[in-house]
Amino acid sequence: MMFHVFPAGRMCSLRRALLLWLVPVFLLVGAASAGFAYWSYLRMASTFMDNQMELLAESMGAQEQVVALPALTRERVHKLGSYVVQVFDADGKSRFSSWPESTMALLETPGFQDVRMGGERWRVYTTGPGKAEASRRIQVLQSGEFRRHVAVGQAGAAIAPVILLLPLSMLILWCVVAMVSREVGTIARQASAQDEHSIAELPLDRVPREIAPLVISFNSLLTRLRDAFATQRRFVQDAAHELRTPITAVGLQLENLRGDLCTGAPAQRFAQLEAGIQRAQRLVDQLLNLSRQESAGAEPALGPVNVHEVVHESINQLITLADQRNIDLGLDASRLPAEAAMLHCPGSDLRSVVDNLIENALRYAPEGSVVDVRIGSAQGRLLIEVEDAGPGIPPELQGRVFDRFFRVPGSDAGGSGLGLAIAQAAAKRCGLRITLRNRDGRSGLVARVETL
Repeated sequence: MMFHVFPAGRMCSLRRALLLWLVPVFLLVGAASAGFAYWSYLRMASTFMDNQMELLAESMGAQEQVVALPALTRERVHKLGSYVVQVFDADGKSRFSSWPESTMALLETPGFQDVRMGGERWRVYTTGPGKAEASRRIQVLQSGEFRRHVAVGQAGAAIAPVILLLPLSMLILWCVVAMVSREVGTIARQASAQDEHSIAELPLDRVPREIAPLVISFNSLLTRLRDAFATQRRFVQDAAHELRTPITAVGLQLENLRGDLCTGAPAQRFAQLEAGIQRAQRLVDQLLNLSRQESAGAEPALGPVNVHEVVHESINQLITLADQRNIDLGLDASRLPAEAAMLHCPGSDLRSVVDNLIENALRYAPEGSVVDVRIGSAQGRLLIEVEDAGPGIPPELQGRVFDRFFRVPGSDAGGSGLGLAIAQAAAKRCGLRITLRNRDGRSGLVARVETL
């Protein structure tokens, strides 16, 4: 079974994984260090104090007379670790004790022993009959709790740096992971800033060595993606250029043939053929326009653009189409003064947005109807509205009409499904947003362009 260092889902975090793995290790090392320090200091202190107890007992036993020692108190015995000296006759009868409260009798076995008396632990050293005068034996006691406190204090002093370094190590670990995460975040932001117009390899100068293979692989993917986009754009451009010439030639031949046709069915079929050629010419023009937009780059030339002038130019160009379909194309620009209708964007992109929206309205509106273009503002945002009396768009399809080559089912207007896609791409470069809605209570569509 494969063991995963990082958990799945929201728990998959480098910072969380390091903390979950290293903090228990730090705690285990700290606990082991504390235990070892306590054991070593207890052993060292016991050895030192045992030697002192033995020397004191042998020294007292070597005296011809019993040396009277000052009486001890409980505080000195238990808190300061003073030695309690007991002198016994050879038959075990007590002759002297430096701590009268002690009731411990003479132990028969000579040497060191650990004794529990009255709920307290004692370290006891008893001289043997042959190590002192036959008429006297010496017994030295020391509090076991004092020894334990000494070992705990020394172990605490030894483990204190480890305890202090534990939160410091966690803080340093947190900061290091935060710096690495910041660098990874920078790489992510650089990657998210890429689009089809500005695909470039991510820099490797500040990338951690462990993450570098991932970034190199991603750069390789970006290179292939950039080449694929370039190949696609070249194909569309080449195809559109190659189609434009023969379609134009066919259109000219049709113009030359118009005068030789008789009225009736041949003229009707000729009109259908001419309409098909015109649709093909428009499709080629839109493909070229779309290809130029995609290859224009992410930083087109910006400048202040007067919306009134752009809309007037677009209407003047499309007025012929409006006359052909007997549509009243009107403009209401009174809601916004000309000096306030300024946008900082590429003028060609704004013109492309307006042209495509007005042309779509003219093509889908029924003959003899009205198409209104309005320039105004709402909540401090500049807006352009194009309203027609056409069939409108079902609400569930209003998001899809911006897809390339998508046409609303049942639509009889000639078109290629590229107009709104071109308009939306140009609007994004201008910092604009296009929204569509059906007119309230009557047929028709309102296309709204507003600043973000």
